[in-house]
Amino acid sequence: MRVIAGELKGRRLLAPRGWTVRPTGDRAREAIFSALADVSGTRVLDLFCGTGALAIEALSRGAAEAVLVDRDLRPALGNVESLGLRERAELVRSDVERWLEGWRDSAERTPFDLVFVDAPYRLADRVGLALDTHLPRLLADGGRAIVESPARRPLRIESLQRLRQRRYGAADVSFYGTAE
Repeated sequence: MRVIAGELKGRRLLAPRGWTVRPTGDRAREAIFSALADVSGTRVLDLFCGTGALAIEALSRGAAEAVLVDRDLRPALGNVESLGLRERAELVRSDVERWLEGWRDSAERTPFDLVFVDAPYRLADRVGLALDTHLPRLLADGGRAIVESPARRPLRIESLQRLRQRRYGAADVSFYGTAE
């Protein structure tokens, strides 16, 4: 697995065997970023970041900063360190639902231009309600949430408008934004 484009194009991303991560595949990542077009200067949030592939791809393509949240940050930390992204990437070790509650209650919360959500498929149903509640507050005006979930049971975010939906193998990738 490699970074597809930008300043880190071609650099290898580590996804250690035996770890419980399911990185977004190259084909799906390429399609996501083609649809997003220019991500320069954006503020990115990667929930259930795993290896950090989505946030790292955004940073490689010019995103200003990224916050990566997961219970186990070892895969993401290894990639962020090896690619020299420590200055632009904040790693947060936390249960995503707990982090969402804390962010909501924080006085210093700055919304995000892009929010990537790639929950473990076995948790998709459980986290759906929390995402439906919190995603609208996380997004800056004109922001987008990109949600990957199992194609057999796609996760629906009713509080946002679905702008685009595609299937890549066993994955459903939906783009959401605020209703206009």
